[in-house]
Amino acid sequence: MNAITIGFIVWPFLTGFLIFILPKIDRYLAIITAITSLAYGLYLFSQPSLSLKLLDNFGVTLLVDELSGYFILTNALVTAAVTLYCWQTDKTAFFYGQLIILHGSLNAAFVCTDFVSLYVALEVSGIAGCLLVAYPRNDRSIWVALRYLFVSNIAMLFYLVGVVLVYQAHHSFSFEGLRGAPPEAIALIFMGLLTKGGVFVSGLWLPMTHSESETPVSAMLSGVVVKAGVFPLVRCALILDEVNPIVRFFGLSTAILGVCYAVFEKDTKRMLAFHTVSQLGFILAAPPVGGFYTLTHGLVKSSLFMLAGALPSRNFKELQSKPIDTSLWVALVVAAFSISGFPLLSGFGAKVLTMKNLLPWQDWAMNLVAVGTAISFAKFIFLPHKTQEEAKPLRVGFWLGVLLLIGGLIVANVVYYEAYNLLNIIKAVAVIGVGWLAYWLIFRRTAIKLPRMFEQFEDLLGVMTLISILLFWVAVSSGWS
Repeated sequence: MNAITIGFIVWPFLTGFLIFILPKIDRYLAIITAITSLAYGLYLFSQPSLSLKLLDNFGVTLLVDELSGYFILTNALVTAAVTLYCWQTDKTAFFYGQLIILHGSLNAAFVCTDFVSLYVALEVSGIAGCLLVAYPRNDRSIWVALRYLFVSNIAMLFYLVGVVLVYQAHHSFSFEGLRGAPPEAIALIFMGLLTKGGVFVSGLWLPMTHSESETPVSAMLSGVVVKAGVFPLVRCALILDEVNPIVRFFGLSTAILGVCYAVFEKDTKRMLAFHTVSQLGFILAAPPVGGFYTLTHGLVKSSLFMLAGALPSRNFKELQSKPIDTSLWVALVVAAFSISGFPLLSGFGAKVLTMKNLLPWQDWAMNLVAVGTAISFAKFIFLPHKTQEEAKPLRVGFWLGVLLLIGGLIVANVVYYEAYNLLNIIKAVAVIGVGWLAYWLIFRRTAIKLPRMFEQFEDLLGVMTLISILLFWVAVSSGWS
């Protein structure tokens, strides 16, 4: 098991560099790497947890377990779908090489239980992600990529200072070192991770980055990359009881913030990006079951970005006046049903399981967020459509990628089939029905535009500082010492 795990971590980096040497088989190396990760992720569900100590006296360790398995599965399926999506395009070996290096760094992040190894993995993923965002090499993409890299690096500088404080307190870089560390350590580390993961106000770099990137890059970013910042927060919440309520608080806050913006957003890709902010809240709001929600969200959000990229316009008002092709609409409806929590798709089981693991003070607000989710995705569900025989057919790779993700949403039902009882089904349908009714009566004609001040580049650093102060106050008020 030890050798398999080390090989699993090293393999994507090896194939990533091989792609530059053997560019003629870049797609094949990429898909093989994704399949290897898929096999390893499934393998973890049949094995007991394994901890690997890399440095004896510094708490530098890796942990592979069921939680890691869910995140690795998400990474594998999304990477495979993105590779299939790009198969018949003119993407170069550089694109596939960076995609697989990004894939490998995310896998590494999903098995880390120490702050130093995590720092390295997150920094590599940030650089690879930046290069993918900048891949078109036009002025807009380069600016968005540099903005993403700047915010990421500043966040990780805050994080690194917090790591030094943890080591100073315990002479260990282990996640457990947060216990007994000074409050400013948790404030700085969590501020870095919240920003990296696109959570709450400090994560509002996310909508522009995800909506302005190319479609496959948007799918990768929203489907799996932001999970690298969320994973350690979930892991810390499971390891340390003192951290659990802080993580849950920010989960609730980001779920509310993201859905409020998504409900009023008129741009398809920005709406999906804001919903990524919101859905990350579901993962953090119930850490014990965050892995399953990560899997379902990663699959559905990646498929939605791919489908949105094939629409004739990004503007919902224009889409409402011009029917889209029925085949595209059907795929959109299936994905929208899953993220709304409709039965027969794994989004239903993930939402039921998450709601069962909420604390009483979270329950009412998260149910309102679920209604807001139904309102948001009613925009897709009620788009006009018709069969357009004269339309240019979409690539085979596009449909293979989308079908892989949607198929995963169906198969993943086996994880929590206990969700299928009459009470849960009635509640899910009622929540969606209320959301659709609210959409038709109120939000369909509403033209409110929420401010974007916190998304501005010059304000992002100030927001990070404010969030770190808030985290320090939360840590102090909760008796952290």
